[in-house]
Amino acid sequence: MVGVGAFGRNHARVYRELAQQDGNVELAGIVDSDSARAAAVAKEYGAPAFASLKELAQAGVQAASVAVPTVEHLAVARELMEAGVDVLVEKPLASSLAEADELIRIAQRTGRVAQVGHLERFNPAVRATQPLVTQPLFFEVHRLSVFTPRALDVDVVLDLMIHDLDIVLSFVKSPVKEVRAVGLPILSGKVDIANVRMEFDSGCVANFTASRVSTEKVRKLRFFQPRQYVSVDYSRQDVLVFSVTGDAGKEAKATEPSAHPSSPNIGVTRPEVTAEEPLHAELRSFLDAVRRRSKPVVSLEDGRRALAVALDILTQIREHGRRVNLEGLVRQ
Repeated sequence: MVGVGAFGRNHARVYRELAQQDGNVELAGIVDSDSARAAAVAKEYGAPAFASLKELAQAGVQAASVAVPTVEHLAVARELMEAGVDVLVEKPLASSLAEADELIRIAQRTGRVAQVGHLERFNPAVRATQPLVTQPLFFEVHRLSVFTPRALDVDVVLDLMIHDLDIVLSFVKSPVKEVRAVGLPILSGKVDIANVRMEFDSGCVANFTASRVSTEKVRKLRFFQPRQYVSVDYSRQDVLVFSVTGDAGKEAKATEPSAHPSSPNIGVTRPEVTAEEPLHAELRSFLDAVRRRSKPVVSLEDGRRALAVALDILTQIREHGRRVNLEGLVRQ
C-alpha cells in the first residue's frame, strides 16, 4: 500500500480483511511520505512499514495500490511498474493526458497489470444496472458532499464528478460531442461546485452536478431510455426501474413487478442487489486480474477517457468564468 492518507488507509484495511479471508493474499507492506503515519497504519494492520518504494519492491511485493496525491501518480506508478509490481492507481489517473499516456506506455512496455480506482464501477447497484442499459437518452446525476479538508489538491470535477463521468461513459459508449459547464470556488482555491451539460454523438444528453460544500450527502444517478426510467442510489446500493407495461422485470432478476400508483401501465421493479463494500469488490477484482494476468475491469484507457472529459469540463468552467468576470466578482 503506497500512500495511507484518508483513502489509502481504507485500502490497507480492506487488503488486511481480504488477507484474513484468503490465505493467498498478504498485506506485505506500507509506504508513506509521512514515516510516522506509515508506522502507525502498519502497526494497526500488522504489516511492515518501508522507507521507500525501492525497499518495498525489494521485499518481493507483487501488487500495490497507489493512493498518493494525483501529481505523484506517474512517478510512483512508474517506479513500481518498472520494478515488476502491478498497480492500482487511484482516480483521477493523472494530472494531465500526457501523464496518462505515459502511464499507458509504461504498463504496455513492462507487461504490468494496471487498474484505475474508479470505485463506483464496483458498486453493487451499478453492477445490477449494467444489464438494464439499452439506449440511454438522458441522464441526471447528483453527487453532493459536505466539506472536508481532503482531496483539495484537485477540483470537485476530478475529486467527485469523475466517478459519474466514468459510469456514464461506460453506459453510453459514444463519443462526447459537446460540453457546457459552470463551476465556482466556495471554500477552497479550487472549484468546489460544478454543473455540466454533456451531449454525445448518439444524441444522449447528461446533466451532472457535483458539490463538496453541500449540507447533505447525495449520490444518485437517474436515466431515461425508450419505455424505461432507471434510478440508482449509490449510497443505498439500490436500483428502482419504472417500465411501460410489458417490459417490467425482463432485463434482470428482480422482485415481482407492481403497478405504479399513478398509472397501471407502468411496472415498478427492484433488481436484486447483493450488498458489498465497493472497495472490497474493487480490490478483489484487481487481485484476480493480477493472478490471471488479465485486463482489469477498469483499464488505464478507461481512466484516460474519464480524465479527458473531466479536463475538458474544467476548460469550459474556466472559459465561463472569464466570460462572466468571475475573478473580479469574487474579489468584490
